[in-house]
Amino acid sequence: MAVLAQLIDDVVTSTFDLQGEKVSIGRHPDNQIQINEIAVSGAHAFIDIEVNQYLDGVLDFYIEDQKSTNGTFVNELPVEGRQRLNNNDIVRIAWNTFKFIDESESTLEKTAYLLE
Repeated sequence: MAVLAQLIDDVVTSTFDLQGEKVSIGRHPDNQIQINEIAVSGAHAFIDIEVNQYLDGVLDFYIEDQKSTNGTFVNELPVEGRQRLNNNDIVRIAWNTFKFIDESESTLEKTAYLLE
């Protein structure tokens, strides 16, 4: 199962399971991941969860900013449009830092090979 682990000074303070088809992130209490901080927009971003079309049992995770005031970043690059998340990516929602952890992807990385 994939999670977003909230980091403060590189220490995990809380984790959020990513399940379902879409996970909303924002300050408003209706979000699945609520970040109660003024720099976070009410509906800040969301993560789409989709079945991989090539690998059975594998899920793909995509993050998209919802025109937030302070932005969404992956590895300190602004998210423009929809962006795939990879294991160990650092996600920043306004000034809040998270680590995307997908244990199944790290297992796949060990067995991946390229066809030429």
